[in-house]
Amino acid sequence: MSLPDLKATLKEKNHREIIGSCCVKTKNGIPVKIVFIQNRNNKREWLAILTTDLELDDAEIVRIYGMRWGIEVFFKSAKSLFKLGSEFQGKSFDMLIAHTTVVITRYMLLEWERRQNQDFRSYGELWVCP
Repeated sequence: MSLPDLKATLKEKNHREIIGSCCVKTKNGIPVKIVFIQNRNNKREWLAILTTDLELDDAEIVRIYGMRWGIEVFFKSAKSLFKLGSEFQGKSFDMLIAHTTVVITRYMLLEWERRQNQDFRSYGELWVCP
């Protein structure tokens, strides 16, 4: 079955973001759990999150995915904007570590600047937790 077909078979939950979930097996026979969530930006769209940990609750799967998203954004930025992997030409392990450290430091400085000037959760030295 395709993902839209699986989603169509689900009973709607009373949760605002989680549409539903189901446990299935892949073509290779691997048991997986798929959680369908509503796209916050477009209510007509949805996302599917797949996990091999069948014991996790739907909300926990979404929470873990949300935490990982920041990591994905970092690696995308490091590769495309800061040229991690393409800017470096050395073959020494020490040179590779030094280059990666410089890339991560550039990212941290720019992210700190963005947080100070644009993030609604910060006000100067005061940090507000939602």
